[in-house]
Amino acid sequence: MTELSNKRAQSVTESLSGTASLGAQPQSKVTPVRVWAAVGGAILAFQLYVWIRWVTGPNFERVPPGPTDPPTFMKVILVTWTAVIIVGYPVAIYYFLIRPWRRERRITLDGMLFVACGLLFFQDPLLNYFNTWSTYNTWMWNRGSWVADIPGWVSYAQPGAMMAEPFLMNAPGYSFVLLCTMLGCWIMRKAKQRWPNINTAGLIGIVVLWTFFFDLVIEGLFLMPMGLFTYPGAIQSLSINAGTYYQWPIYEGLMWGGVQAGLCCLRYFTDDRGRTFVERGLDNVRGGFARQQFTRFLAIFAACSAFFFVLYNIPAQWFAMHQDPWPEDVLKRSYFLMGICGEDTDRPCPDPALPVPLQNSGYINHDGKLVLPEGVKLPEVVPIERSK
Repeated sequence: MTELSNKRAQSVTESLSGTASLGAQPQSKVTPVRVWAAVGGAILAFQLYVWIRWVTGPNFERVPPGPTDPPTFMKVILVTWTAVIIVGYPVAIYYFLIRPWRRERRITLDGMLFVACGLLFFQDPLLNYFNTWSTYNTWMWNRGSWVADIPGWVSYAQPGAMMAEPFLMNAPGYSFVLLCTMLGCWIMRKAKQRWPNINTAGLIGIVVLWTFFFDLVIEGLFLMPMGLFTYPGAIQSLSINAGTYYQWPIYEGLMWGGVQAGLCCLRYFTDDRGRTFVERGLDNVRGGFARQQFTRFLAIFAACSAFFFVLYNIPAQWFAMHQDPWPEDVLKRSYFLMGICGEDTDRPCPDPALPVPLQNSGYINHDGKLVLPEGVKLPEVVPIERSK
């Protein structure tokens, strides 16, 4: 009888143990990598939705450069730099994606960062969401951009007159942000070798300082003087080369430098298996190797997107709403105006003296008159009930 009772007890114990084991199966756990991957999946789906609307809709139209012809040196540099990126892109794909796959049968962290950084291209024009304060050179080949297809977009955008993206340079160019990230990680390793006792905060501080000055050199001293883009709405008292088409706002270095520093930290601070903080719990993802790797990519993509959106595009909206008047050096060059304002339009360029119009609101023209959209009327004055 005692032996029978012991067997029953053992059976119950094994049953409970099995139930607990079943309840602890990996697919039932909410792990960090699952949360990050869900966010990344939502972001990617949204980007694809907007891009499809853009390509299939009326906004997939070139923004012309206007009557101003860029200087010869500017054309030569822009064409050369675009050619270098186009030629280098397949090489980078082989180096970061194909070669590691052939060697290890998997996509490495750098390979995933390469693709994730390329997809950040979607966020590039979002700094002008509420008000235009940055423009690209429309002499370069473009098909406008997808801004008018983003829900709630406020800044002026019409087919052939909107924020224009130099697609041949920027689409592949964003993937090369990985090279800047790798360089920042090298700086962090050198700092760790130089000061072995430096803590995490110290390393982050060093990479933030490095990325600020790196952005100053790349943007302020190279990309902007060669005429790729401008920040005409920059606060001039906080800008280097203020009043020129290549004025570089110091806060640009802090914003993009912050994004770049975030990417460097994501790549540098990994565990003993080479995994980032967003990949915690990856081993609990069931469904095979392919699903696990796709989950990993979506999580990494979500982190990269968060860095760009939080550290750059959110603060950029404040600066866009508090911009200075555009310099004459920009206003006289039609290829920087993107057809949204200037002499050849009936709209003055953004200025603190003017109200910021919405997509469906009126605007002040060059003569200082209010121009309302067709079919729109000014709101009537409703008399106030006054007590006797």
